[in-house]
Amino acid sequence: MILSIIIVNYNVKYFLEQCLCSIQKAITDIDAEIIVIDNNSHDGSVEYLQSLFPLVIFLVNEKNLGFGKANNIALQQARGKYVLFLNPDTIVAEDCFTHCISFLENTTNAGAAGIRMIDGSGKFLPESKRSFPSPLSSFYKLVGLASLFPTSKIFNRYALGNLDENKIYEIDVLAGAFMMIKKEVLEKVKGFDESFFMYGEDIDLSYRIQQAGYAIYYLGETTIIHFKGESVKKQNISYVRMFYNAMNIFVGKHYNSLIAFIFSLFIKAAIAIRTVVAIIEPLFQFFSSSKIKEAQTLIIGSIEEQQEVSSILENAGSVNKNFIFFNFTNISTIKNFIQKSNPDKIIFCEGNLKYSEIILLMQSITSGSFRFHATGSKSIVGSDSKKGFGETIAIK
Repeated sequence: MILSIIIVNYNVKYFLEQCLCSIQKAITDIDAEIIVIDNNSHDGSVEYLQSLFPLVIFLVNEKNLGFGKANNIALQQARGKYVLFLNPDTIVAEDCFTHCISFLENTTNAGAAGIRMIDGSGKFLPESKRSFPSPLSSFYKLVGLASLFPTSKIFNRYALGNLDENKIYEIDVLAGAFMMIKKEVLEKVKGFDESFFMYGEDIDLSYRIQQAGYAIYYLGETTIIHFKGESVKKQNISYVRMFYNAMNIFVGKHYNSLIAFIFSLFIKAAIAIRTVVAIIEPLFQFFSSSKIKEAQTLIIGSIEEQQEVSSILENAGSVNKNFIFFNFTNISTIKNFIQKSNPDKIIFCEGNLKYSEIILLMQSITSGSFRFHATGSKSIVGSDSKKGFGETIAIK
């Protein structure tokens, strides 16, 4: 067994459905297994997905055990030489697994690898490559200097803003959404620290991998989609506290007492500020919202795929008269048609169109929002912002 793919699921069955469809394409030429461990979802995830993906191993927890502990349970059953911890709200390109495995095979000191990620609107996610947190880098991020100077080596040190997002670098921290690690390394560092319930465990694991003498690499030459935050909604105040408290656990565990004390002050300030923002941000969104015209939706796919999408939309009650259908011949014709039609929303049908091609198209289109449907699946998913709620349309 070359690769074990472990996914922790919590109430995101339709995003996970699209994720699993993309994984099946990416493991065509790899001896691989897929393990989904469900953290007591109440949306019928397991019942819905088991019949659709009979070769996937499903493990079910009777309560939500958190990200790290659930991964550790699945890790005990993993048989692969390499283990990929993958978020359920992702879509992977066909070549990304072979690319990562080849790199790890041929790089002597490499223990783990992360990957370039974009969100559901095609924007690069800076957390794809990170350094270990420090009081100063946290301060720059907190006061907004990291956002003002995104490419600064000083002000955006945490997100390594000075490094080219499309190249390969040795970095400090893997993003928890995509962590490919050698099984022998995981055995040496003993997996995730279960004192982290959610968030921070990726930083902690990365730190211990480096302490064990292995290098961590960011691979910017291949890209995945990470819709980000579907399992935990970002506006939620409990998320704010959970995130910063996880950082506090990490600092207290690995840094000396003085740095840990300074860091804790910044974290307390960050929790207070972000809590206020989490309360007032929805209000601004409400008052600034206006009536939106009926959106013009472009469905890109074969005639059969278009019919499949139309059936899902009609079944779900999403009736829209402004549909445009486009049966493409190649990527360049799709780009030209999009520029001419200027749709408000684009539904990409994966089937004749590859995931890697969809990812390239997303990054070349400057306007509109994107939705995704894999041939044979029963849903359409998408997310316009990492801060907002995603959208799922499915057969009821």
